[in-house]
Amino acid sequence: MGTVPKKKGDSPHFSPRYTIAAAQYPIEQLADWDAYAAKLTRWVADAAEGGAALAVFPEYGAMELASLEPETMGDLAGSLASVAGLIGRVDALHAELSTRFGLHILAASLPRLDADGRYRNAARLFAPNGKAGTQDKLVMTRFEREQWFVSAGAEGLALFETALGRIAVLICYDSEFPLLARAAVDAGAHVLLVPSCTDSLHGYWRVRLGAQARALEGQCYAVQAPTVGIADWSPAVDVNRGAAGVYGPPDRGMPEDGVIALGAEGESAWVFGEIDLACVAQLRADGGVLNARDWRDQPGAGPLPAVRVVSLL
Repeated sequence: MGTVPKKKGDSPHFSPRYTIAAAQYPIEQLADWDAYAAKLTRWVADAAEGGAALAVFPEYGAMELASLEPETMGDLAGSLASVAGLIGRVDALHAELSTRFGLHILAASLPRLDADGRYRNAARLFAPNGKAGTQDKLVMTRFEREQWFVSAGAEGLALFETALGRIAVLICYDSEFPLLARAAVDAGAHVLLVPSCTDSLHGYWRVRLGAQARALEGQCYAVQAPTVGIADWSPAVDVNRGAAGVYGPPDRGMPEDGVIALGAEGESAWVFGEIDLACVAQLRADGGVLNARDWRDQPGAGPLPAVRVVSLL
């Protein structure tokens, strides 16, 4: 079991039903910081206009900021350093937009340089009340380990208590490992956010199938948001394939295939999906099957990773 007990019922602060916007976000070469700020503001404004309470940006979407330093943008190490150096400005912009437009924002992940000299892939969740929390990627891909030298997060898995329910973030490859999602579900997560960055349809489908499997196992929602487009100037995010999706378990009250919303692969767009947290509670209590409850019945089910609670209320 995780270190956080499952809670009974939802806080009256929680909104049980709302719309999520998942980005199919294009990596683009930017002229300057103002161009980035204008682009991000436009995207957040469009999400808000579409009725979203939560906007989800992809893994490594912020790597387009490497284009602001042309002398290093073609170098793997240089792109890490230049983008990491902007994290303060990036986060201040997201915090301001979250408050201005009144929605929660999962910012596109970016590399953060820590005191131990290691870079970590960090996603940050911003609430309209000014609070924010961070989830680092926990399982690194071969590219991150062997070529880019980005390290796994040290603080483990977070459960974000928000006005939109209990949310966990599984960055891309993390969604392919069921114990992480199970720990979040055991701690009470209603929604799993899966920001992704994949350079092939094989990669996209690995993450998508992982997200859908986690929604099935946890009887919860999973939301994938990918980078899209070609950025041949970048050695890190040069090719980006994928489609955004909002998924649930294929059970009562959900679509038969579990697909609530799905974008067209490769397009630059928001994909909107409505979710209902009451449906999560109903399925976990009386679904056609009870995957969340019955997890412990499988042979070999044992201790789960620890979960830390981050309140954004």
